[in-house]
Amino acid sequence: MSDPVLLTADAVERVYRLGRDIEVPALRGVSFAVDRGEYVAIVGSSGSGKSTLLNLLGVLDRPTSGQVRYDGRDVREMGDTDLAALRNRRIGFVFQSFHLLPRLTAVDNVALPLIYRPGTPRSRRDAAVRALTQVGLADRLEHRPTELSGGQQQRVAIARALVTDPALILADEPTGNLDSVTGLDIMTLLEQLQSERGTALVVITHEHQIAQRAQRTIELRDGLVVSEAPA
Repeated sequence: MSDPVLLTADAVERVYRLGRDIEVPALRGVSFAVDRGEYVAIVGSSGSGKSTLLNLLGVLDRPTSGQVRYDGRDVREMGDTDLAALRNRRIGFVFQSFHLLPRLTAVDNVALPLIYRPGTPRSRRDAAVRALTQVGLADRLEHRPTELSGGQQQRVAIARALVTDPALILADEPTGNLDSVTGLDIMTLLEQLQSERGTALVVITHEHQIAQRAQRTIELRDGLVVSEAPA
């Protein structure tokens, strides 16, 4: 039987240096694991270390000490090429501010991560169309971000995260720029896709009502895990 654990953080610390003499500890020994297909929320107020942890889990940064492991492999042992491949093939990102390219259509935004993989422009477009159809935007393929509502832009971002068929989706405050009704729709969509596809979902949020929807909640405070509990 294969190892059910997808991702492990083990005694992770991240210290930022300001000048020569000042050190600011953002994470101070964080440990937890995420299983394949699991739905986890990481909750905490501003300054708790959520953004720093997101960067480490998304291998956008490396820990000062401790280990972040994917499939048992320590990311500190990976070179830049391997890290880029991990981000492109194993991790899908959904951001609060959508991060869509304004000059590209919805379908071209979604197809963008696939340019780093073998395939033809037609195959990339077909995959993007399928992803957009799955998030309910089959009739918005040629619309640019400025022609879409906030909720529709976030659906495009979700389709972009899904198009590479990742093992993990990292959602950073995915409802932060949306009204409460649209935010609920987006969370319901993410949860439905997570369940149907068996993709692990980690949601970073400061909202406890969002965190309570997950199978498990990890609370950060001042760079430490202060509680971890099933929903």
